[in-house]
Amino acid sequence: MNPRALAEILAGAAADAVAVPQLSIEHHLSLADAYAVQRLVVDARRRPRTGVKLGLTSRAKALQMGVSDVILGELTEDMAIEDGGSLDPARFIHPRVEPEVAFLLRDGEVKGVAPALEIIDSRYQDFRFNLVDVVADNTSAAAYVLGPWQRADQDIGNRGVVMEIDGRVVETGSTAAILGHPQRATEAAARLARTIALPMPGEMVLLAGAATAAVTLKPGVVVEARISTLGRVGFTYIF
Repeated sequence: MNPRALAEILAGAAADAVAVPQLSIEHHLSLADAYAVQRLVVDARRRPRTGVKLGLTSRAKALQMGVSDVILGELTEDMAIEDGGSLDPARFIHPRVEPEVAFLLRDGEVKGVAPALEIIDSRYQDFRFNLVDVVADNTSAAAYVLGPWQRADQDIGNRGVVMEIDGRVVETGSTAAILGHPQRATEAAARLARTIALPMPGEMVLLAGAATAAVTLKPGVVVEARISTLGRVGFTYIF
């Protein structure tokens, strides 16, 4: 197993927006191997790191994958999309979108919280993967949109979440779907970062995990998410 060679496969798939077979079909990877590949995949983007994201924060999704812990991916500057901005479909293979809670952390302390949308885009054929595959692929991280930052001391434990596409409600849920309480994401991210020896930026964004199921994106739509007390966030997926 050559981590650099495997990272080149995934980095090339992301750059060219062309899907590749799962790495685990031909290569035996441990979880530690997968995180080593992930680090090299992120390095290949050659962009400043802006934060981290958690995956498998939903108990149902974790059970589906047969795991009992969350996974960690990295965010980079080129993944950030302005609220109300647009995304070009040419950047993606088979993207999906999900509403999340985002935290602004400074030296590990929460300084703000915001509604967010994450665009996930597995680089594997048919959006199929196992645990080590998705970790190596940087947990399918592709892009994210942040709404306005709100004060950090408010209760966000069980807030209603609505996601709309072209004004039609496509998913509803609660922030409680994120580890039972999204605030737990800050502890989980710090713990995982220590486990895999991942340096954390002094100021960073943390995407806490999905509050609903992900929805497939089709060109020409407007996506908006609303979280009770936190407000709204949105973008246009252009033709």
